[in-house]
Amino acid sequence: MSRAGRRAERLADAADARLPVLEGGSLLRKAFPEHWSFFLGELALYSLLVLVLTGVWLTFFFQPEMREVVYAGPYAPLRGVRMSAAFDSTLRISFDVRGGLLMRQTHHWAALVFVAAIGLHMLRIFFTGAFRRPRELNWAIGVTLFMLSLAEGFAGYSLPDDLLSGTGLRIAQGIMLSLPVVGTYAAFFAFGGQVPGHDIITRLYPLHVLLLPGALIALVTAHLILVFHLKHTQWRGPGRTPRNVRGKPLFPQFTATSTGLSLTVFGVLALLAAIAQINPVWVYGPYRPDLVSTGSQPDWYVGFLEGALRLVPPWETNVAGHTFMWNVLLPAVILPGLLFAVLYAYPFVEQRLTGEWRREQHLCDRPRERPVRTGLGVAGTVFYGVLLLAGGNDITSQTFRISVNALTWVLRVALVVAPVLAFLVTRWLCRALTAAERERLDEGVPTGDIRQTVTGGYESDHEPVESFRPGAPRRPLTGARTGTPARPPRVPEHPDR
Repeated sequence: MSRAGRRAERLADAADARLPVLEGGSLLRKAFPEHWSFFLGELALYSLLVLVLTGVWLTFFFQPEMREVVYAGPYAPLRGVRMSAAFDSTLRISFDVRGGLLMRQTHHWAALVFVAAIGLHMLRIFFTGAFRRPRELNWAIGVTLFMLSLAEGFAGYSLPDDLLSGTGLRIAQGIMLSLPVVGTYAAFFAFGGQVPGHDIITRLYPLHVLLLPGALIALVTAHLILVFHLKHTQWRGPGRTPRNVRGKPLFPQFTATSTGLSLTVFGVLALLAAIAQINPVWVYGPYRPDLVSTGSQPDWYVGFLEGALRLVPPWETNVAGHTFMWNVLLPAVILPGLLFAVLYAYPFVEQRLTGEWRREQHLCDRPRERPVRTGLGVAGTVFYGVLLLAGGNDITSQTFRISVNALTWVLRVALVVAPVLAFLVTRWLCRALTAAERERLDEGVPTGDIRQTVTGGYESDHEPVESFRPGAPRRPLTGARTGTPARPPRVPEHPDR
């Protein structure tokens, strides 16, 4: 090799050392697990991409203004009605702009799928213990992404200034007013005066299209960089150790799979937008402070806050001339704050209690092997489900013709009792499944053949276990296919048992 060639090679090696992403060969060979649960994060990523693309298109036609105009568009029931310019432009997108309604509904469906995918991805991470060292920072980034996605969804949901979203903004104003001492100032700053004010839409708009999306994209980028740097977790199995990852290489196998998933996400969201109506703002009409739609329901991801507001009794306390509205402050401020504080702190608390903070963990747990953690996760999910159900207690009571007061009291009791029962039942079920699995590995799988023993009794033949679920404990598949198999290694005990 010439002197110039050797110098170029040294320069390339130095560049690779400074910027590892330039190591194209090793990067393209990076392995990704093949289990379906590992694709939930990509589902959120591709939903975010749809949100960005449709959101950019919608910004060309939406007017984030609260000046009053008179509607003169093609939708006859609202013709001549006074409304804000924001609501008027939303109607224009829906009825005047070619493809506008399809883009609006694609954007809305993508938002719902985006938040749902993040939530399911976090549940997968939680139940498999993939948040442990050295991935605590990535867990914190994921929790922050979930929190920002809720704020982003609510901001976008409020922009059309229709009667339904305006009712949600009025609830948000009540939450601001419940803050001790500073509540009045916060509400006046956000709305520019009394509700509906003049500034709330113009202030939500840059949050929705600039600040929050920028933060989301930055955090997603950091999240992906950490995933590449720390490598994926994986299920236990033959040839899988904390030092390797077995699966599809990034190119071409994983790239092809991921591309297929992205096209499926785009197609399903477009199909939903075309055939499943969502957020028909023309039915609700423009926002008026003196009106509230019957059966008003927010998008599902803030339904738990609605339910919490409906379940807390009307508690108030007067201290030094200040009124503490616990019926609003407790469910809408303190409860979400505690929820996210627990999510941020959980990886560190669990690892301290189990002693796992001293070593890195790269292999996933199966939920049944961690009965306490799994029980806590199911209890939290049940707690959320009760709150979500309470958010529609009026519609439920009307549909099933039961007393809304009786239903509210049932849900109040369930909010306390159901998570405890869910924890106990889940922990028992996890232990029972683990014991049954051990017995199956010890005794083998019944073949269905019955034979008579020398003492005159009967017993069934067994054969070694040959099919295993991802991460399941296993033994060497050796020996005869009938008779008693060799004793397998037992499932390791965990401190949280």
